[in-house]
Amino acid sequence: MPERRKADRPGAPDRRSFPRPPLWLNLAILVLALVSVGFARIHRGSLDRQFTEVIHQQETSPAEISRIRTELAELELTREQLEAELNSRLEYIENLESSEFYLAIDTSRKRLFFHYGDKIAREAPVTVGEPGTFQAGDDEWSFLPLKGAFLVRGKEEGASWEVPGWVYARDGQPVPSAPQSVPEGLGKYVIHLPNGYVIHSPPPPSSPLTTPKPGSFMVPEEDLRAMWPRINDKTRVFIF
Repeated sequence: MPERRKADRPGAPDRRSFPRPPLWLNLAILVLALVSVGFARIHRGSLDRQFTEVIHQQETSPAEISRIRTELAELELTREQLEAELNSRLEYIENLESSEFYLAIDTSRKRLFFHYGDKIAREAPVTVGEPGTFQAGDDEWSFLPLKGAFLVRGKEEGASWEVPGWVYARDGQPVPSAPQSVPEGLGKYVIHLPNGYVIHSPPPPSSPLTTPKPGSFMVPEEDLRAMWPRINDKTRVFIF
């Protein structure tokens, strides 16, 4: 008597094969994937051509241009992020030919460069504040990574700092009804950027802030002191 197959035995699991997707569906998925990759490459090529058109006119700093191009090629960004990153760097490269002082912050290298045209007048370490969101009751404060090209909004030396609510929310403390004022609480030197972001020197021990303001940048006091006379509301700041 022939041996019964396992599938025919009582209690054996019922093996059911799922139908394979039709060939046309597989081909459609493949075509869509190829089209997406093609558009991404075309867009990236377009951005690269924009970059090339500018750098052909900039022969003063080939090493810097080469480094920026390499970094852009390695970045994994969305289309919008890549355009923003490219635009800020293009403006930065164009300023290499200027006859003005400006600041450039390289967040990956954690360095701040104080430029006069293509010359670096001073270089300093920079500590980048961690982005974050803090909440206390119905109030919420969000700090995002800051990238792009900006104008200085103002500067303060030796100013008192009213401790904002996000500091207490960050530390898990109730926000007081009357804010505390700390002399030079954000540091002796504070350069204001858009949307409340700053470049500041280290806060004193009396300040509840011991690290950079979230999303902002902390630079040694002696370095900001040296740059201070040249900083005004026309100073450009490039952050990438």
